[in-house]
Amino acid sequence: MHEILSDIEASPTPYHAVNRACSLLVGAGFTLLDLSLPFPSPPGKYVITSGGALIAWVRPEGPPSGYCIVGAHTDSPNLRVRVNAETTSAGWAQIGVEVYGGALYNSWLDRDLGLAGRVMVRREGGIADVLVADREPILRIPQLAIHLDRDVREKGLLLDPQRHLTPLWASSASDGPSLRSRVAALAGIDPDTILAWDLMAFDTQPPAVVGRDRDLFASARIDNQVSCFTGVRALAALDPASVSRTAVLALYDHEEVGSTSSTGAAGGFLGNVLERISSSAGADRSEHLRALAGSVIVSADGAHATHPNYADRHEPSHHIAINGGVVIKRNANQRYATDGASEAWFRSIAADAGLSVQTYLHRNDLPCGSTIGPLSAAELAVPTIDIGAPMLAMHSARETAGLSDLSDLVTTLSACWASAVA
Repeated sequence: MHEILSDIEASPTPYHAVNRACSLLVGAGFTLLDLSLPFPSPPGKYVITSGGALIAWVRPEGPPSGYCIVGAHTDSPNLRVRVNAETTSAGWAQIGVEVYGGALYNSWLDRDLGLAGRVMVRREGGIADVLVADREPILRIPQLAIHLDRDVREKGLLLDPQRHLTPLWASSASDGPSLRSRVAALAGIDPDTILAWDLMAFDTQPPAVVGRDRDLFASARIDNQVSCFTGVRALAALDPASVSRTAVLALYDHEEVGSTSSTGAAGGFLGNVLERISSSAGADRSEHLRALAGSVIVSADGAHATHPNYADRHEPSHHIAINGGVVIKRNANQRYATDGASEAWFRSIAADAGLSVQTYLHRNDLPCGSTIGPLSAAELAVPTIDIGAPMLAMHSARETAGLSDLSDLVTTLSACWASAVA
């Protein structure tokens, strides 16, 4: 499963992740469709993209009898470049950023940061977006020396995101190339054709296999590109003859900021595409709703492994081990969408596949995070289960997970798609 690490390294932004995923699927025989055109009526393997989101599906012969949907998200907490980004302080040239999502601020300090994203360009006949990735370590946020912050050991590191997370860009604020000109050079375009951009900083250190037994890996964006690319790899290898329901992979954007966008799980993106898939197969609205009644959603996102240095922060009766198997996530307050029925369905599939399963519950005295699961369940009124691969340092600029959990997750998602019973 080392190819998953290559997928993550190639995907410093959601837009790159979608580009990588789409290339892998097209290479596996999927047909890339245009959202503005009719969907083809024959069964087959198809994929569509929209910005940082992607939906792919394998439709078997016959009218739609239901959907098995695996959902994940392409975005991760990070630092995103402002519109008027170039600023100065104490003679330094800096790049202004906005914090995106629940980033662990301290994890972005003293790292070699590159710059990547998409650039919107004016061209003859319209507007095009161009992907760029500057993998040179051109940005850095130095931590304040302990001699100037003597309380840091007793009171902890306190960071103001407005004042303390502005990356250095150059040691001199005068007479250097502008950010716009550097981005234009990366894109191979005239700076005057740039209309807008969605740019973000990323850690240039590549993923690494770590640990005494070489069974762990450290990387940026494990949350949640692991789920994205295990899903892509599983769907690419799926035999259409093995599925009785349409197998769907939905990779959303903007989960880390609430999913309320045109490409987020709280919007109509997936619902609209599913209805168009049903319609292309000859189903009317009533038949489409009946198909949804025979459907299931698997929300795949990172799960908290038990941290050995902070074991008291975890529910004591629900220990989660890295490389210990796929994790079912439950929460009575519906921060995760799993209930008894969806858990039973999943456990049956895992047992048939010979897979180990762990169960995560959050402590009562700590607020619980959430996923696309409850949003997708509410949007489509479809039974949903939340699962994921266990990991440490979630939302850090560099996280840790287990290699065998990657292959387990691929096997799990393949088995879910092949299951005929919701």
